Amino acid sequence: MTIQEQYQAWLSCPAMPEELLNDLRSMDDEQKNDSFYRQLAFGTGGLRGVLGAGTNRMNFFTVLRATRGLGSFLKETYPNPSCAISCDSRIHSRDFAELTAAALAEMGVTVHLYPRLQPTPMLSYAVRHLHCSAGVMVTASHNPAKFNGYKVYGDDGCQLNLEAADRISSYIDKQPMLVDALPDFKKYLDEGKIIYIGEDTIEAYYQDIWTLRVKPCDQPLHAVYTPLNGAGNVPVREIIRRMGNVQLDIVAEQEHPDGHFPTCPYPNPEFREAMELAIRKTVETGADFCFATDPDSDRMAAGVRVGDDVQLISGNDMGVLMLDYLSLNKDYHGTLPPVAVKTIVSTMMADALCKKRNIELHSVLTGFKFICEQVRFLEEADQLDRWLFGFEESYGYVSSTFVRDKDAVNAVLLLCEMAANLKAEGKTLLDRLEELRKEFGYFEQRTLNFQYPGQDGANTMAALMVSLRRPLSEFDSTLLHSATRVDYLNDETGLPKSDVLEFCLADGRKFLVRPSGTEPKLKAYLFSSGPDKFSALAGLDSLEPVIRNLCEV
Repeated sequence: MTIQEQYQAWLSCPAMPEELLNDLRSMDDEQKNDSFYRQLAFGTGGLRGVLGAGTNRMNFFTVLRATRGLGSFLKETYPNPSCAISCDSRIHSRDFAELTAAALAEMGVTVHLYPRLQPTPMLSYAVRHLHCSAGVMVTASHNPAKFNGYKVYGDDGCQLNLEAADRISSYIDKQPMLVDALPDFKKYLDEGKIIYIGEDTIEAYYQDIWTLRVKPCDQPLHAVYTPLNGAGNVPVREIIRRMGNVQLDIVAEQEHPDGHFPTCPYPNPEFREAMELAIRKTVETGADFCFATDPDSDRMAAGVRVGDDVQLISGNDMGVLMLDYLSLNKDYHGTLPPVAVKTIVSTMMADALCKKRNIELHSVLTGFKFICEQVRFLEEADQLDRWLFGFEESYGYVSSTFVRDKDAVNAVLLLCEMAANLKAEGKTLLDRLEELRKEFGYFEQRTLNFQYPGQDGANTMAALMVSLRRPLSEFDSTLLHSATRVDYLNDETGLPKSDVLEFCLADGRKFLVRPSGTEPKLKAYLFSSGPDKFSALAGLDSLEPVIRNLCEV
């Protein structure tokens, strides 16, 4: 069908909600083209896209189509399939969650649905705790308010692997895009085919999180917290309440769920702009530190008050702090070394620390599913007790094995416990970080994002990745002529094939380039180290123009 034919079919669909009809009627030719030129792609991260009408948008019909594909996969794979479902605070998240529940129930899949919004890690937990065949989390994580998404989990509570995602995608391709009527949620709820997840599961999660304490400390702390209008507000505050030693101030403007994120258009705690209200309140109240969780509460960011300002801690540095803390304080008596996992785009300081502490460090592809896959490998080898910690540079951390995704509630517990122990010694998180730098060196990293929007964006990205694979002697920068290049797409690493390129320079610096899995952009990760902060940053500063020249269009 042409774009215009698809557009007309959507206009005349009897099940089309008024909101989507209004969206369709207001479209100009450019908007029609962008909304219908492709179908929203399903991958290991599920679906993610801009809300609105069209095949390339997140809406009731793209969600229903994906769900029916998932349901077909589950019925072909499991004799008595079941699925756990949760959602965050985003626009239409609850609507999409209930539609997913109704569509699966209609197909004969038993559905366990959280009765209110709950974070991504609690969805992963429910899959395992309730012995479900799959899980669905309706969220777009930390993307701007105009986005929503649909993450699918396997029966191990981990995001889909490549094989399962491809299989589900093949089932989705067989589903029609439009239907005459949407499934009736209330009907299947009343029939008992949709079951609300009980408080016993929620309490079990809290109790299991409580077991992750490694060195409890009653040193009083004063902290500021913002859930960024997301799903972390209740579970994070409950864990803090149980700790008993933290005076917690909440950023009132960002306390309650609100998918419009009125004070924070880009609710990503990686960026200082998202932390501004928390920073201001920390200075005003004289709190020790502040922290934030993103809308689905799988990521956590923090900063320490230094006088009249707050110094934020990068995802890499926080990962190293937690790895250091766990390696020194967690009881371990195994004959084999404990195991930690990071992604290939995360700090090399972890390599230095693990080498000295006799920790077996695995570096995996970008995506927390690859980190938690390592937990499964340990479990299959009957070595689950070796698991220590997993982290990624984009503010994701997990020390448990009962959640198979990054977990901000877990991270907050570790953060506050670390901070209390350090404060009892007269130190802060920043003091400990400086001690680690003196021990292992200064490791600096910078991430650059190159946007390529619109219909031609994917083609532009693909062409750039082809260009980056040409012979090194053909690059304009002589710096790259003596570099070595690792192509993860051509299986030079032993890891699953992935469209990632790594360039290692003769002086030890390196950078990686990869397309984003959820947005029309390339991400470049720059790495440099040195005996002091100045030399490490200088290495990044001289490398950045080279990368920009390669990737900017």
